[in-house]
Amino acid sequence: MTKPQDKLRGWAAARKAILAGLRFTSLRLRLVVVFGLVALTAAVSASGIAYWLNREAVLTRAQDAALKDFRQQMQNRAGALPTNPSQEELQATAAQMANSSQRYSVLLVAEKKGGGQIVGYSDLDAFTLAKVPESLQKAVNKKQSITSGNKSPYHLYWQRTVDHGTPYLVGGATVIGGGPTGYMLKSLEPEAKDLSSLGWSLAIATGLALIGSALLAQAAATTVLKPVHRLGVAARRLGEGKLDTRLRVSGTDELADLSRTFNRTAENLEKKVADMSARDEASRRFVADMSHELRTPLTAITAVTEVLEEELDAETGSVDPMIEPAVRLVVSETRRLNDLVENLMEVTRFDAGTARLVLDDVDIADQITACIDARAWLDAVDLDAERGVMVRLDPRRLDVILANLIGNALKHGGSPVKVSVRLEDAKLVISVRDHGPGIPEDVLPHVFDRFYKASASRPRSEGSGLGLSIALENAHIHGGEITAANSPKGGAVFTLWLPRDGGSEAEGEGDGAGRAEDDRAEGSQA
Repeated sequence: MTKPQDKLRGWAAARKAILAGLRFTSLRLRLVVVFGLVALTAAVSASGIAYWLNREAVLTRAQDAALKDFRQQMQNRAGALPTNPSQEELQATAAQMANSSQRYSVLLVAEKKGGGQIVGYSDLDAFTLAKVPESLQKAVNKKQSITSGNKSPYHLYWQRTVDHGTPYLVGGATVIGGGPTGYMLKSLEPEAKDLSSLGWSLAIATGLALIGSALLAQAAATTVLKPVHRLGVAARRLGEGKLDTRLRVSGTDELADLSRTFNRTAENLEKKVADMSARDEASRRFVADMSHELRTPLTAITAVTEVLEEELDAETGSVDPMIEPAVRLVVSETRRLNDLVENLMEVTRFDAGTARLVLDDVDIADQITACIDARAWLDAVDLDAERGVMVRLDPRRLDVILANLIGNALKHGGSPVKVSVRLEDAKLVISVRDHGPGIPEDVLPHVFDRFYKASASRPRSEGSGLGLSIALENAHIHGGEITAANSPKGGAVFTLWLPRDGGSEAEGEGDGAGRAEDDRAEGSQA
């Protein structure tokens, strides 16, 4: 049975797909809509004007012809009636007037002898006095003053009406000199049908214009959007790193200019990237060569400093007390220089992409204990890890990570340092927490940067400034991550996330670089 939540998710997915499709063709849709609106506006405007002009012409022609004939009939036939005609005379005259070529109904009103009105109809069923608007009757019966421009005291009045959906022309006039008052009723239905046919014709023409404009817009959109689509594909390929992408240019229009500009930009970008890659490769090679060249003299210097250190620690006291501080400084700085060279070589391998994993199944609790014991940190570290948890990883690189994180916590936070291990789904999570002052908020985003110093007033430190950066690279090569934060209970917390299956890196011996040593625990903590 389908759940309401599943239906809602289905509707949401369909809506998202429709919106994605509309976004994909939005420019095409806009062109079609704009063309359609322009064509619709032009067609409707032209059709409306044409319909209005034809309507006025048709109605005016029919109206003028009917009124002219009615006026002539009033003068010739109604004017020939006596002052007080009989009912039969009025009826006969109305019938004669209705037989004219304009085919309208007639109604005559006159005063009978002795007072009162008599009415003559040409068609009692079609036209009665009740169908004459009162406003028209008042206008017809109202006597006007005679002026120089108006010699007649009476006028012919007309009005258009609609009865049950049928348009009519109603006219009325009074015979000058006290004759009968006449009204005519002419149906305008034939003219209305002609105008309706005209309206349908104009509507069909408007629809055809709209369809034509849509087809024209589609053709124009295809012509315009095809180069734009090619430009978009080329830009996407360029963004994917295919710097040799170029567009075929044809024509002299704006799109052709845009294609030429794209080609020039891609060419310049390819040259600059090639130059930067060459310089970066030369820089990495220089660091690697320099590190290798320094290892030979450093090996000899380290051997000498070890001898000097043994002499300093000997009970015989063969070293002059005056030079003892200098000898100790040389020993310390030589060891620091040796560590820096090793770290630089490790960083160079990561930058060159030659670092590889040598995976093995290890007991994580035993691995962390071995790392702590090798550095004599057992009394300063509190380990919370369950034995028997097997994880597939590179033991040497994990040792480097732990040495840096725990050493950094001891150096900047002091003991005790708590190391906790837990499993979350398919990930191993190791957290290292100290009890120091924590990491300033402005320093947190930079703790894994190379050679970053939390305080400009302390540009020199005991370590190389690369320890946390190397730890992060070793986590990344496993497919993991390291995060730094401040604990609500105080102190800094570094959290290591590693996949239990060793990540997606291929196993390989690599070049044997990256010794895990005590002094790699150089950090950027304040």
